[in-house]
Amino acid sequence: MIGRAFRLLGISLNVGELPRSLAFYRDALGFAVIAEEKAPRNWVRPIATDGVRVRSARLRLGGQELELVEFDPPGAPYPPGSTAADLWFQHFAIVTNDMAAAYRRLQRHGATLITHGGPQHLPPAAGAVTAYKFRDPDGHPLELIFFPPGSGDPAWQGVAGGIDHSALSVCEAERSLAFYGGFGLGVRSRQVNSGAAQDRLDGLANVAVEVIGLSPVALQTPHLELLCYAAPRGRERDPGGRASDIADSRLIFEVDGPCTAFVRDPDGHASVLLEREPEQLN
Repeated sequence: MIGRAFRLLGISLNVGELPRSLAFYRDALGFAVIAEEKAPRNWVRPIATDGVRVRSARLRLGGQELELVEFDPPGAPYPPGSTAADLWFQHFAIVTNDMAAAYRRLQRHGATLITHGGPQHLPPAAGAVTAYKFRDPDGHPLELIFFPPGSGDPAWQGVAGGIDHSALSVCEAERSLAFYGGFGLGVRSRQVNSGAAQDRLDGLANVAVEVIGLSPVALQTPHLELLCYAAPRGRERDPGGRASDIADSRLIFEVDGPCTAFVRDPDGHASVLLEREPEQLN
């Protein structure tokens, strides 16, 4: 039985060269390195097949955690020409209280742009935030986000850094809502984003994307967003892909039921559900 998702513990990314990725996330984005480990952590072991060596590192930004995992031999590189509409797309949004300074820092460290024309100010219907999308050295899409006074989770007001959410593209909104609702994520917001600022943000033309915010039981943030692009339509995930492929990211949820499991949603996005320790349960 799968319990309810109590909170989103962190995000796990596959990388091609661990030292290179550590330097980028530390120097370009301000993450602190917590630990480097040669042995895979519990949730990596089920996907590390015989003959595959794994090493990883844990990083922190504010109160949120990121894991970088290097497989040897490596999986496939991030698919070339990828866009936010493709169904392997998954990013996470990094909170900043100074968008101009964070943007300059990214430029100094060679981030690859997605957004055209610099940070974009989105209209009130799309949250009134300022956002900018880019890629890390392996091609993982990421986002900088600034919440003006009165917008977003109050926890982010004036905060210098943290992870607000992870967003992933899905083919059918209701099918994905049924899946994530199955382990307790509830709808917190739902709207369709479009217009010139959204086009520039995504680096696409004539965007129409339904954005559905989902929250775990305990906290409003970090949370999950589902992106369902009516236009443009993206490509499906390769059914022959491997868990070591660079694009195969993982969400790490803590659940309050008797279950620890590795699951995939209908579009192939991976989540790890970790059972809470008994003393943590109410």
